[in-house]
Amino acid sequence: MRYLLLLLCALRLPADGLPRTKPEDVGLSSERLTRIRSSLQRYIDRQEIAGAVSLVARRGRVAYLETLGAMDLESNKPMQADTIFRIASMTKPITSVAVMMLFEEGRFQLRDPISKFIPEFKNPKVAVATRPEENFEAAFKTVPAEREITIRDLLTHTAGLPNTYNGLTIDLYKQVVKERKPEDTVGDVTKRLAKLPLNFQPGTAWAYGPATDVLGYLVEVVSGKTLDQFFEERIFRPLGMSDTHFYPPQEKESRFASAYAPAQPKGLRLLLPGRTRGPRRYFSGAGGLASTASDYYRFCQMMLNGGQAGGTRFLSPKTVELMTSNHIVNLPLWASLPGYRFGLGFRVLTDLGDSGNLGSPGSYGWGGAYGTYFWIDPKEHMIGILLIQVRPYNHLNIRQEFQTMAMQAIVD
Repeated sequence: MRYLLLLLCALRLPADGLPRTKPEDVGLSSERLTRIRSSLQRYIDRQEIAGAVSLVARRGRVAYLETLGAMDLESNKPMQADTIFRIASMTKPITSVAVMMLFEEGRFQLRDPISKFIPEFKNPKVAVATRPEENFEAAFKTVPAEREITIRDLLTHTAGLPNTYNGLTIDLYKQVVKERKPEDTVGDVTKRLAKLPLNFQPGTAWAYGPATDVLGYLVEVVSGKTLDQFFEERIFRPLGMSDTHFYPPQEKESRFASAYAPAQPKGLRLLLPGRTRGPRRYFSGAGGLASTASDYYRFCQMMLNGGQAGGTRFLSPKTVELMTSNHIVNLPLWASLPGYRFGLGFRVLTDLGDSGNLGSPGSYGWGGAYGTYFWIDPKEHMIGILLIQVRPYNHLNIRQEFQTMAMQAIVD
């Protein structure tokens, strides 16, 4: 009886018109799904997260949507189903879809050099560490790149672009980030980025970085629209993603979750309040969006449907197949992601045993810097979305546990 009451509470939550179902009607166990609540509640009780929204869907219908905890600890405001979260790098799959929509229109080929559209990337250089016997004061010298960066390199994070966490060019890139002006656009910063040496020869390694910001600027150059205009006209409005924005309007700030960081010796401290500031000119395709669980579900379901939703075709099924294939062969991702490789904007599960996760080969997804996370499992016709706001989050197993709790509910 207790499990039934918990499930009914979840079903009564606002769902913004999403298709709903009883878990048993799509081969899921109501009782087993309540383990999601128990798992997430433990993180709240330990003061490791403030709150969460979790969603599980199967066969085109939402079987589980629940809120826990607070969206703002300072006011003790309860989490709501329509709470808006900074989804950070969960922006990348959306930008990648925008790129592939233009690809389908014949605007470019994936092997085209990015310099064809952004000339500043012409003739790139690669940073190479200097040897002790060489008479160099700098830590590295530069050599010509063996080939130019392609659009595919950017989609797969194999371009060698500088980043903030490793590589010989880390200090140069941090300076570019530091010198960003309030009036800058992503195009302005991309052109400065293009002047920096690469960390490795294009296509020879996988390294996460600002590649999807460059892709966002590519969308602007090719389409003649700003990235926010393209998203709104071509993706958000047709999908009904009315609460997804680069900068949520002021009238929605009451629904914007605050972000937190771990405090010492325990607990949480406020990192970012639930509001938007700034000139609203920088549209980051790599990590600029805020969204809700229901909005992001619509995007995921479109992908799971083979690029179609609500009578509108966004991508061909063959393009979705291409995007969710392994494009990096045996190049490893982070050590924390065994069993996964990378497609065009998504990580892809290629070795189930090596991953140690419940899932299916061919499932794909990604996450964001504030702990947000999603996956799509085509074999099981299943979607999972977890929205939290804590940074850093790597000390938590919350993403893995959420996926385990959702997938173990499959009983068919």
